[in-house]
Amino acid sequence: MTKLTDTFDMYNGVKIPKVAFGTWQIPANQARQAVSDAIETGYRHIDTALVYGNEKEVGQGIKDSGVKREDLFVTSKLPAETKSYDGALADFETTMKNLDVDYLDLYLVHAPWPWGEIGANYDKQNLDVWRAMEEIYKSGRVKAVGVSNFNVHDLENVMKTATVKPMVDQIQYYIGFTEPKITEFAKKNDILVEAYSPLATGGLINNQDVLKIAEKYNVSVPQLAIQFVIQNDVLPLPKAVHKEHIVANTKLDFEISAEDMKTLNAMPDTAPSHFHNPTQG
Repeated sequence: MTKLTDTFDMYNGVKIPKVAFGTWQIPANQARQAVSDAIETGYRHIDTALVYGNEKEVGQGIKDSGVKREDLFVTSKLPAETKSYDGALADFETTMKNLDVDYLDLYLVHAPWPWGEIGANYDKQNLDVWRAMEEIYKSGRVKAVGVSNFNVHDLENVMKTATVKPMVDQIQYYIGFTEPKITEFAKKNDILVEAYSPLATGGLINNQDVLKIAEKYNVSVPQLAIQFVIQNDVLPLPKAVHKEHIVANTKLDFEISAEDMKTLNAMPDTAPSHFHNPTQG
């Protein structure tokens, strides 16, 4: 049984709504309406990024909603290409201007390497970037800071010198692909894991084994996939543009049994192989 107002606690005491509305791949011309619809539906956690090219529209959707800023949780991300202290501070200002908000609830480093160089070693530069993230956090203009697409090595690297360790790691995570090493390390270190692409970007929809379990609870595959993530104490970021899908993704008033969770956690990955390259989620 999950309500959109349910929260996880980050290690610094800030509460974060258990389900986020993701805006990756939502074009700018649809983002304003989608965010407005999501908030009207009951979402209180909105996730965007500078690289998505829709921050301005996300900010407008937030304003259109009429919901008080303090009743919403807003996340954005520093571009993966930005690997310098000064660059990080400058990009943060751009994000704040785009969203037109006084503060962010969560700010993430989008990836440990530029998208054009997936897997390259940027350990040294990430220390500079994290220094900037700490400064932004200490300024009070963000309530929490974290990372995205970081594996165990990347987390250990920034934690070596950090005075504030990451509060969140947002990674690709779904039934059949639960990143046990990263998840275990994060949980041991009080880092909350967030799951982008909890539906494997649609890759789970036709999975017969998952469908069989969903039917047992009289729910859709997306609803089961989102609830599965939450019951693993991970925060899902489902995204949708059509209002009926936005609404359907919030119907989480059921609990998956321990036995079915065990089955789902043991499932092999059925998403297309290209899907495993980290994306901009």
